[in-house]
Amino acid sequence: MLDAKDAYIKVEEELKKHIAGKADVIKLLFIGLVANGHILLEGVPGVAKTTMSKALADTIQAEFKRIQCMPDLNTEDIIGQAYLDENNEPKLKKGPIFTNILLMDELNRAPPRTMSGFLEALEERQVTVGGVSMALPKPFMAIATQNPLKIEGTEPLPKVLADRFIMRVEVTYPSMQEEETMLELKEKEEIVATNKILSTTDILDLQKQAKLVSLPKESEEYIAQLVDASRKEMHVVMGASPRADVAFMQCGKAKALIEGRKEVTKEDIKFLARAVLSHRIVVRSTGGIGVNGIIDGILSSIQ
Repeated sequence: MLDAKDAYIKVEEELKKHIAGKADVIKLLFIGLVANGHILLEGVPGVAKTTMSKALADTIQAEFKRIQCMPDLNTEDIIGQAYLDENNEPKLKKGPIFTNILLMDELNRAPPRTMSGFLEALEERQVTVGGVSMALPKPFMAIATQNPLKIEGTEPLPKVLADRFIMRVEVTYPSMQEEETMLELKEKEEIVATNKILSTTDILDLQKQAKLVSLPKESEEYIAQLVDASRKEMHVVMGASPRADVAFMQCGKAKALIEGRKEVTKEDIKFLARAVLSHRIVVRSTGGIGVNGIIDGILSSIQ
């Protein structure tokens, strides 16, 4: 059986050869992969969101495809097109979604109709076109980047879509030291190849191992308290859905696994709180407090 802790340490070390800093972001990405979920990466352009996604795919020998979302993007551009073959049988010309890791770059620039066509793939791990349904490869992980709102051409993601992502991970500007390291990495980038650390079969094995990690009653109750509190906070219009409970459980198990533990702790849940809850909570515009501030307040109020 693959040693999950050792596997993650090796992946992290390899990614650090190509990415300056961002240790927590790298960890959350890998947790999302082991938890068999999808990730929203949010940050301004140029903070290495695409680089991290591609490097992660390279280290696990996964097929990687990228779609640049624009206002004229159609659902067919993502999932493919149905056609009739020479025998008049329906067939599907596969789109780029048939891959292991799919990067949807600037998802919040895509039109709502296209976003809605993405739901089946996120939830069911299959696509249906013209009555033809096809399963997506295993593992399959969608990483969608989004620019912060109010940048030209962006729109808020519908909550029904955002809720399908197991976590939202914020990618901030690097520190000055990280920017210096980034320049050093870029200078030698052409001569530093990405080593293949794991295989997609290894990832499927880790996903199975994660399911065997225990969720103690104490951690289970803590998750339920956090999610329930998100619905009762005075500055919140809409709290987290029950999918948040499941996301906490799956990501908590994945985090415990890659840290070499067999049980999910309250500290695991605290570490994951912003990533699991931030895209599932709608804050009153007059509240004067951001979503992260609300989550931090909930964490401090529940022991």
